[in-house]
Amino acid sequence: MELSTAARLIQLNKDFYTRFGDAFSATRHRIQPGARRVLDMLKGDESILDLGCGNGEFARELAKRGHRGAYLGADFSLPLLREAESQPEGFSAKFIEMDLTKLPALSNVEGSVKSNQSSVISDQSLFTDNCSLITAFAVLHHIPSTELRLAILKTVRQLLKPDGLFIHSNWQFLNSEKLKARIQPWEGEATLPSKQSGVEKSDVDAGDYLLDWRSGGEGLRYVHHFSESELGELARAAGFRVIETFYSDGETGNLGLYQVWKISS
Repeated sequence: MELSTAARLIQLNKDFYTRFGDAFSATRHRIQPGARRVLDMLKGDESILDLGCGNGEFARELAKRGHRGAYLGADFSLPLLREAESQPEGFSAKFIEMDLTKLPALSNVEGSVKSNQSSVISDQSLFTDNCSLITAFAVLHHIPSTELRLAILKTVRQLLKPDGLFIHSNWQFLNSEKLKARIQPWEGEATLPSKQSGVEKSDVDAGDYLLDWRSGGEGLRYVHHFSESELGELARAAGFRVIETFYSDGETGNLGLYQVWKISS
């Protein structure tokens, strides 16, 4: 995929979450079953970097469970972050506005975080060491191009402790007839101005889709549909190994593909 195409898709999603952040958040006031399974894996003292933290529901559930470790949530949607900052008193959660597609620029070749960045990630009062857990629930499927995904994943590896975990979920919308009906054509195939994305089908990769939004107005989101094998290839290329895979969420229990990765030795 050309960089210019990836940039258009990134901007498309930024525009969507800026415009529909509040409406989207209203549909995300409960923890998905798959995320609860992840919570049940934790000891309670992990230092957590939550990429694409959204409205902070995962952090609130951590607080309810008495989580003692540091928590940093990162997202580019200000409407979602404003809601995320409302956390139970006494829980050491911090949040930062950050474009995850810029994450690779935050780390240097040694894998530590540049101290001259304005990002809270560089605040040593948060993390005196690399993170023991990095999560990315429903995030990677919004990142266009294999190259950009790989750059982000390599940075995730750098930010983890040697025995740390990277846990992520990816939307399996093709498992739902209702969600498949929301797939929209690419530029040149769309008939309505509100469905125009500015991206041609010939410019995107296999597995790339546009899905519409119908609450509080009409919008479009870019989403990539991952297979287990594709994620496995990304893991190996980024220096990880997949230690667990499971499906969860939705009425059928298969709308989310979850994986747990560890750094390859």
